[in-house]
Amino acid sequence: MLKNRALAIGAVLLSATLLAGCSTAAGGTDGSGKGTVKMVAWPGPEGDAMAKVVDAYNSDQGKKDGIKVDVVLLSRQDTFSKETALMASKSSDMDVYWTASYNVGQFAPSLDPLDGIDTSGYFPVAVDGLTYQKKLYALPLDVSNHFLLYRKDLVDALLNNPAAQAEYEKISATVLGTPRAPKDPQKWDLDDFKAMAAYFSKSANPNSPTEYGTILQAKNLLYNTMIWNDVLWGYGGNWAKDGKASLDTEAGKKAVSLYADIYKNKWTSPDSSQAEFPETQAALQSGNTAFAIQWSAAFASLNDPKQSPDVAGKIAIAPVPGGQTHVHALAVSLNKSSKNKAAAKKWLSYLATNDAMTKYAEAGGIPAMPKVLEAKQSINPAFAQVSETIANNGYAEPVFPKTFQAYSKLAEDLSGAWVGQTPVDEALKTANSDLQALLD
Repeated sequence: MLKNRALAIGAVLLSATLLAGCSTAAGGTDGSGKGTVKMVAWPGPEGDAMAKVVDAYNSDQGKKDGIKVDVVLLSRQDTFSKETALMASKSSDMDVYWTASYNVGQFAPSLDPLDGIDTSGYFPVAVDGLTYQKKLYALPLDVSNHFLLYRKDLVDALLNNPAAQAEYEKISATVLGTPRAPKDPQKWDLDDFKAMAAYFSKSANPNSPTEYGTILQAKNLLYNTMIWNDVLWGYGGNWAKDGKASLDTEAGKKAVSLYADIYKNKWTSPDSSQAEFPETQAALQSGNTAFAIQWSAAFASLNDPKQSPDVAGKIAIAPVPGGQTHVHALAVSLNKSSKNKAAAKKWLSYLATNDAMTKYAEAGGIPAMPKVLEAKQSINPAFAQVSETIANNGYAEPVFPKTFQAYSKLAEDLSGAWVGQTPVDEALKTANSDLQALLD
């Protein structure tokens, strides 16, 4: 999902006739389970990986099935809006849509449930995030989650230096109200995260080897809500309970205040107010930031000497402090208006196999299948940790028709408070009210 913000648009584009809602069927119309299946994919690494899986299927299993899959790439920015237009017109041009955990509830009325497809090989949390009103409406492809990415050399130096440990305890007493000893990042809670942010910042520790302890993804952006949610869930909070918004709670106040305290005390760069994935990546690559909560896709490039020469080999991975990570899946869904559903469903059933997702991983995807990730660690050194942390620490936000809008609205309502510009209580009251309106 956030592998690269500057991705080229694929070569195959949807025609103006299709966008206008032309209803000519893409494949067979008799339900024979054969013919052409047209599938939307996302330009970028995911679309590139899917193209290789499609090529392999078309040259082998597809011939046996009597099916040819055609991939249609839309604009990376506008895929979902263009699909929304097609769904509204009940177009049959596309048999399979590109969807995600955060919009499957919105799209569900235009999709067919995927009954009868074996999902036992997937992470349960990925399947749950694509289930709406107890029906599965999408098949997981890439899975996204978060980690704590940290400078192992700097943390090890702290843990092995008694004088540094004493200084850390002194700083932690000021920050937390009580002293604590430094810990291995594998065991950090959110208080450790806060104290470490101070210790590795020159504003609190003039001898810090880095200018800032961390960088916060605090820009008004829906994907940043996903990262902040880890803090909310880590404090025991949630978006809603029994259908009622539950942001304006003690957990919500702690979660917003953690960001605000770190920002106001200069334990993060002032650029955090405009930071998202690439800015976080750049801060870690620069060597001026000790750690950050970041998307799993970031780890490999941070340890690539060509992409990150100053920190490659020094970055390690740990669970998000607080023990909770947002999980969402990019996915594919069956168009309710398709004229070739039998063939499309046969193709989707193939995508749900270990063989197909192994090919997807080999082509650059991050499939939502733990066994595939564990078997392909040589491709991506983070695969084993992705599998373990999603299984042990993953959660999915509530799925409802306006989930996507909720991410955006919460970023709008809370981002000012994350950087201390809006009072915490005021921001949470507004966010809770706006979330409830979207839930109703």
